[in-house]
Amino acid sequence: MNSANSEGTEKFKNRFSDSAEGHFRQVQGLTVSSIGIGTYLGNWDAATDENYTNSIVKFVESGGNVIDTAANYRFQRSERNIGIALKKLAEKGFGREELLICTKGGFLPFDNQPPTNTQKYYEETFVKTEIATFEDLVANCHCMTPKYLQSQIDQSLKNMDLDCLDVFYIHNPETQLSEIDKIEFEARLANAFERLEENRSAGKIKFYGVATWNGFRLQPHEQNYHSLEKIWRIAEKIGGENHGFRFIQLPFNLAMPEALLSQNQQFSGQVFSTIEVAQNLGVSVMISGSILQGKLSANLPQNIREKLGNLESGAITGLQFVRSTPGVTTALTGMSKTAHVEENMKLTKIPVATTEQYESLFS
Repeated sequence: MNSANSEGTEKFKNRFSDSAEGHFRQVQGLTVSSIGIGTYLGNWDAATDENYTNSIVKFVESGGNVIDTAANYRFQRSERNIGIALKKLAEKGFGREELLICTKGGFLPFDNQPPTNTQKYYEETFVKTEIATFEDLVANCHCMTPKYLQSQIDQSLKNMDLDCLDVFYIHNPETQLSEIDKIEFEARLANAFERLEENRSAGKIKFYGVATWNGFRLQPHEQNYHSLEKIWRIAEKIGGENHGFRFIQLPFNLAMPEALLSQNQQFSGQVFSTIEVAQNLGVSVMISGSILQGKLSANLPQNIREKLGNLESGAITGLQFVRSTPGVTTALTGMSKTAHVEENMKLTKIPVATTEQYESLFS
């Protein structure tokens, strides 16, 4: 299996021996960076493609080995940009086994640009090829049937010219709950996990998870709520104790603290936050929206800046908060330009916030 492994990711860490304490973390037998590059935003044009490719190369050369994308990001273009960047990195001596490459499937990916007719696109791409039916499509944008997810895994492997995806997430599965009840949702999730376990056995994916926006932030009585323990138990039933459900992704930042502060998850009869339950289960927590698509990079209150060490910009202050949170593996943030990489990766030389600094934010 040509994927991230313990020896390769340890080698990557050793390349950056001058990194500050706390930048690299041990999860799932791998060594990963506390900052990850996201590839969500941007135009679907050649200039943005080139910027992303250059940014990914610069990011890895700067000490980051977590690369996050999705099939639908910029209509598959972000995945293809990663594929080009990986070839450039290979030429520079970086091995595939040093990098954690994560993608997602669930939303319609489209191809290169938005279609003029979504229904026709879906019919031509998925219905006529017998990958999915019209009944499988939820909210006119989301599908997570086994055959559909298989098509997305194979497509992502091709887009990035990979043999194996390190993490494959079901993308915003709470979208399904807009049209089906929780019992049907759990049945669909079990079917999806069964197919993902088959792909693990085939060497096409190493781990899997769910990447959510609202699911883990809501309260149990709300329609789109996810119970992390229940999802874990579904994976355990399907894949046994060595199942591959080892990652979740959710938003968390100075303006959206629910993942840490909302006691909305039950575990062993007690109530905890999502991050705490993930820690108890041994699930790695990847954070999206670390600086809320740049909205938190400006006008941060001075007292927060001071408590986190008076770092030179709002962007790296926001990232410092997220990556310093106990139980967080990696703070993901979009970096579509090398200037973003240069600014954010200054954190590799700055230790994570001390317990005293971090706790002062809540006092």
